[in-house]
Amino acid sequence: MKVLVTGGCGFIGSNFIEYLLSSNSDIEIVNIDSQTYAGKGKNIEHMGIKGGYELIKGDITDKTFIEGVFSEKTPEIVFNFAAESHVDRSIHSSEDPIKTNVLGTANLLDIAKENKIMYFIQISTDEVYGSSKDKSFYEEDKLNPSSPYSSSKASAELIALSYFKTYALPVIITRSANNYGKYQFPEKLLPLFITNLIRHKKVPLMWSNGSPGLNVRDWLHVEDNCRAIWFLAQKGKPGEIYNIPGENERTNIDMTRKILKYFNLGEEMIQHVEHRRGHDFRYSIPGEKLKALGFNYEHKDLDLELNKIIKWYVENQEWWEPLKI
Repeated sequence: MKVLVTGGCGFIGSNFIEYLLSSNSDIEIVNIDSQTYAGKGKNIEHMGIKGGYELIKGDITDKTFIEGVFSEKTPEIVFNFAAESHVDRSIHSSEDPIKTNVLGTANLLDIAKENKIMYFIQISTDEVYGSSKDKSFYEEDKLNPSSPYSSSKASAELIALSYFKTYALPVIITRSANNYGKYQFPEKLLPLFITNLIRHKKVPLMWSNGSPGLNVRDWLHVEDNCRAIWFLAQKGKPGEIYNIPGENERTNIDMTRKILKYFNLGEEMIQHVEHRRGHDFRYSIPGEKLKALGFNYEHKDLDLELNKIIKWYVENQEWWEPLKI
């Protein structure tokens, strides 16, 4: 089977490629990545990937380039991970997320339609639902994104679904919770805090009204997300949306304390910073639709898995050191 992965040098995309090649002997993967700041880490090289894999540097917003890749490589399934995904960066400037996440996705859909692919898997996020203090969001709930980033991902979803409705392009959308794992760029909360503490630097935790880090996120191990995405490519129904929760909701201060405990450090290592604009309080999604298809998690013990991930960053400083600002 020939698979096209976009954004495969990024955090989730590189873990997905590693998972596919380790679990499937009869698969060929082409990875398109523009290798912007978050794709410059040596994710793929670090994994030692050899056979059945090819990296092509390029931008999904370049339609002529994408047409050439489809013509030469003839992929059967597309997994669109490519995205500008940092919320703070999108607040500073919305140009890149709109260009990549919306225009780039539309280009891929256009060309996938012309090439009559088997499946188009659009990788999205629970952030498209917006925030809620007391409810969880199901797949049929309305979209209410807060940031330019999440708005661009919601827009990409709507475009993808329109291709299913108008052209019968077999599109499946996944909305995953907050991923954590190896190869995550050290601007995200967990790798930022872990690598700061390795360097004996304080961790910047958002603080308001005298209370630290009360925002809630649902933590999903990246390997379970990758397994779920591939599972849905086999078992999912075209035209459908599937939540992929972590089923591990925690406050940011709780996660911070877990990391501090690993390093035998106290809360004097927390630096209080202001909340960003439009900061969502809580993301929460149920996963009954995914589980009804038979999916099971393998990395649900958050304390155990978090300790493993911290250990990975401690032991792989040569990977993240060049990426730290």
